[in-house]
Amino acid sequence: MSAMNKLRIFVDFAVIPEVLELLQAGTRGHQLVFPKTPVTSVLARAERDPQFAAVDIAFGQPEPEAIAEASQLKWIHISTSGITRYDNPQFRALMAERKIPVTNSASVYNEACAIHVLSFMVAQARKLPLALKTRAASSTNAWKEIRGTSGTLRGETVLILGYGAIGKRLAESLRPFDMKLMAYRRKPRGDESVPMITEDRLADALAAADHIVNILPDSASTRHFFDDARFAMIKPGAVFYNIGRGTTVNQDALLEMLRSRRIGAAWLDVTEPEPLPDEHPLRKEPNCFITPHVAGGHAGETKTLVSHFLKNFERFVRGEPLLDRVM
Repeated sequence: MSAMNKLRIFVDFAVIPEVLELLQAGTRGHQLVFPKTPVTSVLARAERDPQFAAVDIAFGQPEPEAIAEASQLKWIHISTSGITRYDNPQFRALMAERKIPVTNSASVYNEACAIHVLSFMVAQARKLPLALKTRAASSTNAWKEIRGTSGTLRGETVLILGYGAIGKRLAESLRPFDMKLMAYRRKPRGDESVPMITEDRLADALAAADHIVNILPDSASTRHFFDDARFAMIKPGAVFYNIGRGTTVNQDALLEMLRSRRIGAAWLDVTEPEPLPDEHPLRKEPNCFITPHVAGGHAGETKTLVSHFLKNFERFVRGEPLLDRVM
């Protein structure tokens, strides 16, 4: 490859030697650029690095202000599924004007997130929180209570809110349980594999669902999407799951739903703030179960992340459509 075609790729996070070798092999002939101070968390603001102004590709969590000043930028690959800091009209307009494609890493986390929700659902159906702490002899009332109330999920209705890569993978994972599936999306694309619900039918869908899975992203339009009014639409006894963003739920309203037993249980991987303080009342609710924002985690996560980027890099070099394109 000639010098003219040599691409400068800015990677803003630290990688272990094994993953660095993978990244170097997959970008051979091009130049990897690392900041003096790598980003240690996807939530942290990266320090301004003068090298960024002259790169062609950004991989990680680049700051929108730095992106605006990087005149040679040709493609941005976000290292998370969420794109909150970029999801606004001004940034979208800038990317459209400069014809810079933006992709995310939803395909890296969809499998783990889907399994996490499935684990929540199975644990709820089989009454695992209660069963694991109950020591009851066969045929006692406590024993009969667990056996008599445990379910199998078969035939129950699931509503998925936010039907992207994670929602699609969750729907695929639930099919063997012979469940009735539907999903909410503000603007259906027409290629979804489950019946789609839009705003005008959402109230009916919430009233019909036994399981409500919230995978909505954080944005101005989704903040406290689940408020008093929407929780009131939910079918009594339904179970609520949130692996999207904590900001999409009014936690005071959720607490009231749990205390009044309007909903059967809540399973949360995300909260506001994170972690939720020990003294928060949701932690004291017997039917509220919280994991510490780990749904997308899996062994070899960084390797999976880099492998996904390299797949897209090959497509970018060949001029093919990019995976997980969000802008």
